[in-house]
Amino acid sequence: MLEEDEDFLESETQLTDDQKIEIAKWFLLNAPAGEIQYVAKDVRAILKDENIYKKAAEESFPSYNKSHLICLEFPNRSGDVLITSFSEVDKDEYLDPRTAQVARVDHVKQVCKDVRPARDEELPSAFVEEYRSAMDAEIMKYVSETYPKGICSVYCTKGKDVEEPGFDFELVVVISAARHSPQNFCNGSWRSIWNIEFKDEIQSVEVRGEMQVGAHYFEEGNVQLDAKHECKDTTLIQSPDDSAISLVNIIRHHETEYLASLQTSYLKLPDTTFKDLRRKLPVTRTLFPWHNTGQFSLTRDIEKELGIGK
Repeated sequence: MLEEDEDFLESETQLTDDQKIEIAKWFLLNAPAGEIQYVAKDVRAILKDENIYKKAAEESFPSYNKSHLICLEFPNRSGDVLITSFSEVDKDEYLDPRTAQVARVDHVKQVCKDVRPARDEELPSAFVEEYRSAMDAEIMKYVSETYPKGICSVYCTKGKDVEEPGFDFELVVVISAARHSPQNFCNGSWRSIWNIEFKDEIQSVEVRGEMQVGAHYFEEGNVQLDAKHECKDTTLIQSPDDSAISLVNIIRHHETEYLASLQTSYLKLPDTTFKDLRRKLPVTRTLFPWHNTGQFSLTRDIEKELGIGK
């Protein structure tokens, strides 16, 4: 009877292939910035099934790469491409509007396989390109001053065929900066997306921004930060160059303000959040000696109760 119960429990807890795939996808999609390859290696070892791993990886890596705005170098080193939903022109193909090239990528390996020239229908009209390229030039200057190793790009997502004033169109600015230092047990990333909608009828430009900061520290612990912030702003439609300067000033203002608010909130952590914890941090500010718990009376009491003491 006992053996039957054990067999029943084993059958009840046995996962189907679909369940394994979903669990594997969860771990892959929730990997911290720059760490999905490490997570994938462990997931692969745990699954011990190449078919299940391959299916989970093929479904997870594209979403992860796009959400983390990863940057890949062209095989010929003629430029870089940001992997985003805005740059995606076809399955595994991503546009770099600055060089007018399309990269075909291997999502799981996170590399560009080859590059081709962009087709005319994949690029904006000459009129929209004036605004896009002016914005691209200004945002490049801002990113190079603000984010070490930061990458940015500007895409046209609506009104790509607009040839003259009198019609609406939309640009999207993407900024991605990452610092990966696994040898020092820390990785971090900054991601911001700015939707810029040019509304001709009211001669206004509406700006919507979303900023996201991620950090992971894992030296003798596991601490993660995932902070998000959204904002809105408006300005007037001007010439391409003047509009670009005005819009980049708006982006600079909001990103600087958000970073300053983050810094302020973390400086206040000891006096606010930590004080609200059920137990305050030890006055000694030292790590708990897990290797030598025998020095504590609680451990001795438990050993005595269980009869496992000397």
